[in-house]
Amino acid sequence: MYKRFLILIVIFITACTSGTESAEENALSPAEINEGWKLLFNGSTLEGWTLASPGTWKVTSGTIANADEEGGGVRGMIWSSATYGDFILKCEFKIAPECNSGIFFRVGDTESPIQTGFEMQIIDSFSRPKIGPLATHNCGALYDIAAPSHNMAKPAGEWNQSVITCKNNIISISLNGDQVVSNINLDMYTEPNLNTDGTKNKFSLPLKDFPRSGHIGFQQQGGGVWFKNIKIKEL
Repeated sequence: MYKRFLILIVIFITACTSGTESAEENALSPAEINEGWKLLFNGSTLEGWTLASPGTWKVTSGTIANADEEGGGVRGMIWSSATYGDFILKCEFKIAPECNSGIFFRVGDTESPIQTGFEMQIIDSFSRPKIGPLATHNCGALYDIAAPSHNMAKPAGEWNQSVITCKNNIISISLNGDQVVSNINLDMYTEPNLNTDGTKNKFSLPLKDFPRSGHIGFQQQGGGVWFKNIKIKEL
């Protein structure tokens, strides 16, 4: 009986340890490695990233951060050194109150990111309604193009999980486990400054003509923001 009890304890400890390893911060699980995921941030350095302006981003407590101890930040961008076309991008982010940030992707020219790439909006919009004039600027939106179908943003100070999927002309976004932007077909956007529903956007080229490959970047336009567990699977 005593031996059997000890065996059960060993099995329980082994199971707990395995679960802990798979959830390790800024690391790939064996399953993710087998599936072809790559880590874009190692948790300790900015290797593989380029600052648009010196001193704007840093590594702190296992995160890429644009924030001081009070949660304020310095405006600026940080870019992946490599470029990516078709992919699934996963990352977690946390914001300070009133933060305005974003995840940029497929940016062809880092000197003109808004006119040569796309952005998943990150903003303190936990209390905002899902509809209205700011809908395409809510957290989880494909910025200025498609509003999130519902508000999945967590309050400032809590971690959010985002997934951006790009496959040729199709873009989808999930936030905290729910798909909030579904199957945006870029080939349907044939006019400059115009979305498919007739609303205006700020893009001087039709979205069908935007680059299908480019840099990934994080933006800070006000308030502190932190990123971790940044992983990509090329498709």
